[in-house]
Amino acid sequence: MKRVFLALDLPDDIRAALAVQQFLLPLPRKVAPGTLHLTLVFLGQTPLPVLESVHEAFAALRLQALSLQIQGFGLFGGDRPRVAFAALAPNPGLMALQAKVEQAARRAGADPEHRRFVPHVTLGRFAPPPLAEAMRLERAIALGAGFAPPPFTPREMVLYESHPGGKTAVYTPLARYPLIA
Repeated sequence: MKRVFLALDLPDDIRAALAVQQFLLPLPRKVAPGTLHLTLVFLGQTPLPVLESVHEAFAALRLQALSLQIQGFGLFGGDRPRVAFAALAPNPGLMALQAKVEQAARRAGADPEHRRFVPHVTLGRFAPPPLAEAMRLERAIALGAGFAPPPFTPREMVLYESHPGGKTAVYTPLARYPLIA
């Protein structure tokens, strides 16, 4: 069994811009900048035979590269925020790409997370902060609404194994799947 997910990596300049924003935002706990990515499908604990089938399904896909744009920030968790993220501008092509990889994973026998896809890059994960800190964080997130680094075009999808624990998770690339330019 391996805990895995498929993601789009971010170019170094986008990671650097997001790292600056992480520094400026009053996040109780930040994600390591080197691990920032856009998850397409989280497969969770996957048996090795299923993982091999998933790998073959992803390798058989011929998907177009597309231009993506980070646009502002948000919080997951409602009035008890627990995740801060950089949002992606609406992109029908990204939604279609995600649907295709999720469908390929399901056909290969995997059971991806049953959650509506909300394209984002997680900047911080934390226990819900006290009310005063939550309000400060919400104000800072709202002030960052105009944050929009240059668009970027990922050239590949990456299948990662996730090793949770410690202060931050460690992600090990297992396979790379090129996107067609």
